[in-house]
Amino acid sequence: MSSSLEKLNEIDKAVGEALERAASQADLDKIRADYLGRKGELSEIMKSVKDLLPEERPAFGQAVNRLKEKLESAFNARIESINAAPAKARSAEDITLPGRRAELGKRHVLLAVLDEIIEIFHGMGFSVASGPDVETGFNNFDALNMPQNHPSRDIGDTFYIEGYGPEDENPYLLRTHTSPVQVRTMLSQKPPIRIIAPGRCYRKDAIDATHYISFWQCEGLFVDRDVTMAELKGVLVTFARQILGPETQIRFRPHFFPFTEPSVEYDFSCICKGKGCRLCGGSGWIEISGAGMVDPEVFRAVGYDPEVWRGYAFGMGVERIALIRHGIEDIRLLYQNDLRFLRQF
Repeated sequence: MSSSLEKLNEIDKAVGEALERAASQADLDKIRADYLGRKGELSEIMKSVKDLLPEERPAFGQAVNRLKEKLESAFNARIESINAAPAKARSAEDITLPGRRAELGKRHVLLAVLDEIIEIFHGMGFSVASGPDVETGFNNFDALNMPQNHPSRDIGDTFYIEGYGPEDENPYLLRTHTSPVQVRTMLSQKPPIRIIAPGRCYRKDAIDATHYISFWQCEGLFVDRDVTMAELKGVLVTFARQILGPETQIRFRPHFFPFTEPSVEYDFSCICKGKGCRLCGGSGWIEISGAGMVDPEVFRAVGYDPEVWRGYAFGMGVERIALIRHGIEDIRLLYQNDLRFLRQF
């Protein structure tokens, strides 16, 4: 074990010297890859753990973790130093310039939550499917069994592409949900299908604490021969408890959607635990979205035999999951690019 610890000390010294010589972000990226990357020095030395005695392994693992944390701190300090140098030079030349502090880019809280949603469903066997933001009326409405007089087709609810309107036979529009991805998938593939469709949607909604005109959805579709409502419930309960914690409750309420039958709306328990907050309005529950068994008319529209195939579909608003997850009480905060807010995540 002593030789392995000596190797750690050598890495510590080598990184320190390399950081002192680094003069740009490119230099730092190379050093990070050489020492902290997937094939870097630390990863290679961790492979030697198998050669240690069982009683030596915990201490060695702790030493590696301490060194990794130390190097990460050194990297961050050097990045700030390099980024601050040009600002200091400019300040010396012109003292009337406003002060600036270098900001490191980070994953936006909304996209970080979306990544987590995708990872959870991937663990349950769902693959990711995608489609264009500009859709046809057939994929967005007709194939989903939505009648011509459905309110969502109205020009006051949907963003139609210039030159088209709800009266056109097959107009182009900004999709109002990611369900068209399900349609495209079924038109191009034979069952069984198990997908999620994360993406941005657009509706002429009033903007308030829980609604926005552009928002993210993640819908799911499972089609096979013997699919049941119980399986749908199990998937959603599992997801809720993985994304929000094991204490999270879920409730289903009967509802109607043209593309599912039977249909439900489902809610997750609020982080306030029933004490009342702006998000849940004091009810202790937050509406997530809808779900249900795929309507036979949808299967007929895409060429599936409803006598052979069954399926369930569900959707959820990514922003609402983020609000619950992080205790954010206003969806508009996610889109205002206020650094005071974003730095919290």
